[in-house]
Amino acid sequence: MATIEKRVNARGEVSYRVKVRMKGHPPETDTFKKLTDARQWTARVESDMRAGRHFGLSRRYTFGNLANEYMPHAKDKDRLAHWVKVFGDESLDTITPARITKERDRLLSETTRNFSEPATHDEEIDARRTRSKRSGATVNRYLAALSVCLAYGVKALGWIERNPCERVQKPQESKGRVRFLSDDERVKLLDACRPHEQLRLAVVLSLSTGARQGEIMGLRWPQVNLNEKTITLHKTKNGDRRVIPLVGEALELLKGRARVRSLHDDRIFPASSRARKSECLDLNRPWRDALKAAGITNFHWHDLRHTAASYLVMSGVSLIEVSKILGHRTLAMVSRYSHLSDDHVVEAGEKLAARLGL
Repeated sequence: MATIEKRVNARGEVSYRVKVRMKGHPPETDTFKKLTDARQWTARVESDMRAGRHFGLSRRYTFGNLANEYMPHAKDKDRLAHWVKVFGDESLDTITPARITKERDRLLSETTRNFSEPATHDEEIDARRTRSKRSGATVNRYLAALSVCLAYGVKALGWIERNPCERVQKPQESKGRVRFLSDDERVKLLDACRPHEQLRLAVVLSLSTGARQGEIMGLRWPQVNLNEKTITLHKTKNGDRRVIPLVGEALELLKGRARVRSLHDDRIFPASSRARKSECLDLNRPWRDALKAAGITNFHWHDLRHTAASYLVMSGVSLIEVSKILGHRTLAMVSRYSHLSDDHVVEAGEKLAARLGL
């Protein structure tokens, strides 16, 4: 439905303001000096809307305009900044599924700073390692950052009619890498960490809680409750507040650290005096040295989290409980550890059969 309103200003000049409304489309308005131009524009816009060719406001705004509006709400600002570099000055109607697909393929083809093979601690062999390409999972995170921004343009602003990311096929993701320490490796690693007090504390906390490296290294004393034996994580990957257990050696080590803590810095792992601008202590070098001393290969810090999850499952803890401890919102994230609990599934079946008298 279209309405044309005749207007006359103080100087007697006549203009015609048009408003077109159609279900499923945001209202379109424009002003013309001639009635014939107004009618022609109205007919063209209505025809384009019915045929699905109408872009409307998407021609008036650039992706940069949209990103600026959405940025205060963005959770992944770094990846959104990537898309601003790609599409920043272009109008929204030019961002098509084909354009996004082309950028998706470029992201997949690029090499990263990571190596395709784990370090062997042999300088000659490690020098010949090649860089790995960006994984499908990482590219999907880039696409997700773009998609939520475009969705904001659809739902909140009405600048575009449909999110073009909906028609872009996502790269296939791997099933996930599960590498955890054997009993022998765990003992060797902890022994290798013993000379470095702060490294050992961080590793023990990671193994005992299953928390991510960033969550551990960013800990502050107000988050720790030594009496209740808990640590509260306020800033987590999925944004949810999480309480994790503080038990065993991790609790004893933190009690010892609490007795000598700084009164002017509430960080548990404050940066060294040579790196005061850093948010936390850099343990990369002592971590690599400990792995080398323990003879452990193909192992990353994040695998401490995998180790904690694997040991929880093998100890009979349910996947639901594991997901709560690790902070996974869905069981799909923690289901990679389900193969470790086959024996416990059999035990549960035997208990059911006994209860049924079968």
